[in-house]
Amino acid sequence: MPKRSAGILLYRLAGGAVEVLLVHPGGPFWARRDAGVWSVPKGEYEDGDDPRACALREFEEETGTALPPGELSDLGELKQKSGKLVRAFAAEGDLDADAVTSNTFEMEWPPRSGRMAEFPEVDRAGWFRIDEAREKLVPAQAGFLDRLIERVP
Repeated sequence: MPKRSAGILLYRLAGGAVEVLLVHPGGPFWARRDAGVWSVPKGEYEDGDDPRACALREFEEETGTALPPGELSDLGELKQKSGKLVRAFAAEGDLDADAVTSNTFEMEWPPRSGRMAEFPEVDRAGWFRIDEAREKLVPAQAGFLDRLIERVP
């Protein structure tokens, strides 16, 4: 059974254009990478778990902000290169991307040093117009942008 993740694609209308909130993965492996590594705020869930509840929980853990009550639009699932299935829900809203604070994870760093270091799961967030978001996103998640555009007036 493939791993599954669920997340929230937060969007806003700014100057007549759609902008989406994306997050950049934290940790030393991603520090110098930009194009093709940003993501929808998301996290894994187990069989039998509610993907919508997971998406809301992970959004809060990765941004430090609970999603305000409102309608979520199911954007379906997409398969990533790794085989992981990612499900996204769209929500209209706004938040200060510069104020995002993420939960953390621990890993051995530097490798084979025996020392553990703590890193944020998300080191930054940003608002991007659809064309720029396509360049920033993990390629397999770009389909969520197409699905979002079909639904936004």
